Amino acid sequence: MRSDLFNSEHMAEQATAPGMTLQNAKSVKYAVNGEMHARQGSMIAFRGNLQFERKSQGIGGMLKRAVTGEGLPLMAVRGQGEAWFAHEAANCFIVEIDPGDALTVNGRNVLCFDASLAYEIKMVKGAGMAGGGLFNSVFTGQGKLAVICEGTPIVIPVGSQQPVFVDTDAVVGWSATLHTSLHRSQSVGSMIRGGSGEAVQLKLEGEGFVIVRPSEATPAKTGQS
Repeated sequence: MRSDLFNSEHMAEQATAPGMTLQNAKSVKYAVNGEMHARQGSMIAFRGNLQFERKSQGIGGMLKRAVTGEGLPLMAVRGQGEAWFAHEAANCFIVEIDPGDALTVNGRNVLCFDASLAYEIKMVKGAGMAGGGLFNSVFTGQGKLAVICEGTPIVIPVGSQQPVFVDTDAVVGWSATLHTSLHRSQSVGSMIRGGSGEAVQLKLEGEGFVIVRPSEATPAKTGQS
């Protein structure tokens, strides 16, 4: 999996390239020849012979979304043509997933992805119902995934000798091979006195990387068609 695709050198559009490219910092262009998937309501323009169809999350996905507020409402885009995607002027970045890799991403940060990628909504291991009962979308297979983020994301390597702790409101995604658990950084006495506002973090251990956004603002609502 290539986390280096978050570098600015990849910002320029490749006009003739098939599939997914960055149009600019705020939008993604997709040359469709068959099928691709995008979050509902994210298409801002298209040309050619394209059809847009709402995708069902299935019974399991609907139940998880009802319980947790998390979900990944998607539409399938089929045909031949070009489509442009964006969401609330958030910055766009592309991650390339290789066979054998797996990336877990918060549903609010998914913009669009190749139909060759498989995804499943799963509970974050070790998080339990604390922190809202964390559910993320896990992507596997081979293809590209466009991620949206408020500001330029920070990619932090995670090594086996030193875990990384991230704020649950700031995390965008991480290598699915990492072990996750919740970490409390305050004592009970400190919390009673008001604390620092940073009481619980997501602890990540193993080998991989984590992506965080430079903001703890309230996340945007998931787009609807």
